[in-house]
This record gives sequence, C-alpha cells and structure tokens, in this order.
Amino acid sequence: MQLSQLNIKGFENIGSSNECSVAKCTEVIGGKWKPIILFLMRKECVRFSEFLKAMPSISKQTLTNQLRELEKDQLVKRVVYNEMPPRVEYKFTPLGRTTLFLIDEMDRWGQMHMSKTR
Repeated sequence: MQLSQLNIKGFENIGSSNECSVAKCTEVIGGKWKPIILFLMRKECVRFSEFLKAMPSISKQTLTNQLRELEKDQLVKRVVYNEMPPRVEYKFTPLGRTTLFLIDEMDRWGQMHMSKTR
C-alpha cells in the first residue's frame, strides 16, 4: 500500500500547517532554539539575561525574535516590571504549559539516544 492510499486527513497538504497537525506543531515549537527556550522555562519565569547565559551561542536578536514568535503564538507571556533598572521576565501561558509533555519527552529521548546519534 502506498502512503497516498492511506487516506490520512491532510496528507494531500502534508507540508501545510493549515492542514497537517504535525506541521503546525513544528511551526510553533520547532526549530533550533524554541524547544530549548521552552525547556529552560519549565520550572519558573526566566529573565532575558538568564536565557543568554544558558544559551551562549544564541545572539540577542535571535533570542528576541524567538521569544516574540512564542509570544505571538500565545505560548509565552512577557511580563514587564516597572522598576529601575527595568526587569522583564518570560513565563508560560496556559497554552504554553501544554507543550511541556512534548519538551519532557524530547529531553528523555535525547538522554537515551545522545551517544547513538552524531
């Protein structure tokens, strides 16, 4: 049997995030940095500088863009405190918390298979 004969909903538009649930998921939480950002947020609110310390190879601009995308997709909330100096923290929204089981599974898989992959 060929894949096209399986009659999977959305198969005809498998790369479209409008039709394919896996494509939508990877569009929202996929990429090099978003899963790591979500992993770092698992326990608490995180400040911008803490992200930079935890991910030394990410640029400030890239981190800003990734956080904005997560905020736009309503997974992360940006909290600005009216203090001097200004303090900004990022925390999960209720929708963002629903990604934690995926992030935890990615963590488990990575730990189990780290030495088996390049």
